[in-house]
Parts: sequence; structure tokens; C-alpha cells
Amino acid sequence: MEKVAVIGAGSWGTALALVLADNGHHVRLWGRRQDQINEINALHTNEKYLPGVALPTQMVGYTSLQEAVDGVSTLLLVAPTKAMREVLAELRPHLSEAVTIVHASKGIEPGTYKRISEIIAEEIPASLRKSIVVLSGPSHAEEVSLRQPTTVTVSSENIEEAEFVQDLFINQAFRVYTNPDIVGVELGGALKNIIALGAGMSDGLGYGDNAKAALITRGLAEIARLGTKMGANPLTFAGLTGIGDLIVTCTSVHSRNWRAGNMLGKGKALQAVLDQMGMVVEGVRTTKAAYELAKKEEVEMPITSVLHDVLFAGKDAKEAVDELMKRSRTHEVEDVSSLLSELQ
Repeated sequence: MEKVAVIGAGSWGTALALVLADNGHHVRLWGRRQDQINEINALHTNEKYLPGVALPTQMVGYTSLQEAVDGVSTLLLVAPTKAMREVLAELRPHLSEAVTIVHASKGIEPGTYKRISEIIAEEIPASLRKSIVVLSGPSHAEEVSLRQPTTVTVSSENIEEAEFVQDLFINQAFRVYTNPDIVGVELGGALKNIIALGAGMSDGLGYGDNAKAALITRGLAEIARLGTKMGANPLTFAGLTGIGDLIVTCTSVHSRNWRAGNMLGKGKALQAVLDQMGMVVEGVRTTKAAYELAKKEEVEMPITSVLHDVLFAGKDAKEAVDELMKRSRTHEVEDVSSLLSELQ
């Protein structure tokens, strides 16, 4: 059994810690709030993030990073993208030997347009990491914590390390695949949050399933366009971290991004939405980063573009949807053909 430190005691970090504990590993769950850690250790619950879920007793909470990572073989990072560099900088002095670093966060850093694995590589010296592994896929923390069937993907440039992490997590309720395309896995997981905002907005405006199906399908096309331009395998976007993650994030009330988009569609201002959510909505920052990256790389992303204007330029949500519907006519198969040509 492995000693694993989970850095981030929100809903997703806690749910993944529960999977690891179910598999018999020694799990240390780190968070900043002492009251939350006290609750995890004394009551074996984390009511703010996973109400009604009983946590395994072998899951131990820490507020000290030094104590949490002392002697562990694997680190699982589940911090929000905006906090990732700060957490890594705090973490670095407490690492004395190389560990396997897994991250399960989804986002792109505005300004640098870095994927999270790239941020980790910049902040943690190579001498202190065996490898960087990404865990992503269609997975709501609420369902994982109830041990409902879930399937995810792990990806790394080192296939042996990816398989190590696969074995670390896989069990009867939590199935894990491997995929060597770390760029596609990370970008699919990050960019789908943008489309989920749009799907929630569409529902908030009172539009039906037709509109949402169009958003998901055309959203996948623009995710794949940017992804392949950045070096991803287009087939990755037909898998769990592409269409799979899009479906679950665009159609469920568990999705923070869908809920935020839904409130925007109903006329609430962005800051009011974020204040009411009380949790990080990764799609907001990712929309800004992807919009800028698409312009830089000269990649057409119309859904991302209009959502950017709604979030950051005051565009009316209904006006944004109408703008998408009035775009110049084009051929759907052109997108498919261009993606297939990347494989030849």
C-alpha cells in the first residue's frame, strides 16, 4: 500500500482521497482551514463539500504541508488553477526526494496559457519528481463519493508511471484507462468547462435540448481545433476527456460551470454568480485564457468568443446566442475532414 498526500480538501480532492482510502492506501488530506480538518479527523465528514458522505477513518486531515507530505511516495494535487503556483511554491521546500506527482485539476493559466502539467514542471525541480501524471474524465465528486460507477483517464509521458497511477486508483466503482496524449487529456478537461458555461446559459435562457445538443457538438469541434493546433491527438477528443467530459459537465446540475452559466442565462451578473457559488468556477478563467490563446494561434472558436464577451465585455446572454445562430453558413464536414487530416 502507498502513502499518498492529497493537496486540496474540496469536493474533488476529498472524493479522490476516498477512492484511495477504499483501495487500502494511507491517505493524508491537506487543507488550509483548521475547522474543516478538525471535522474530517473527528467526525469523518466534510459537510460543506460532500454533505452526508461518511469518510474512511484511515483518511487523516492536515493543515501542515510539511506533515502531510513527509514520507509519501505520491502527491495528488487538486488545487484550483489560480492557486496552483502558490501551492506548489509552498510545497517545494518540504520535498526531500522524488515523488510521483498526479494532478486532477482542469484549467489553463491566463497570460501564460500553460497547462497544469507545464506549471508543475516549472515549479517543481526534476530532481523532486519521478513524473507528472494527469487524471481527468467525466467524474462528478458527488457521485464518486457515493461509489457510483465512474470512468476516468490518466496520462503521462512515462507510461509506466501512468500505469502505476492507474493501479493506485482503479477499483470496482472507479475504472481507470491510460492515454499517452497528455496535451489532449489536459486541454479536453479544461476547455469543456467553457462549453458547460454555454450549456447552462442556454438552459437559463429557456432554450431546449436542440440548442444544448448543438452547443455540445459544435463546442467539441472548436475544442478539437485548438487542441490539435497545440499538438494533441484529435482522437483523444472522441474519448473520455473529450466528448465524455463534455456530456457530463454540460448536462448535470452537479456541474459548477453549468450552474454558473444557468444563473448567467437568467440575468445575474458574473460577480453575483461567483459570490453565490462560493466555489471556484474554472470555466470563467479558462474562457479568458482560451479566447486569448485562440486569437494568438489563429484558431476559430466562436462559442468561446461570444462567452468571453458575455463574461468580460458585458454582452447580453441572449444576444450572444443569437449571434452564434446568425453566423455565416459553413459545411460541418469541413471540421471533420481537417481533423482527420491531422492523423495522416
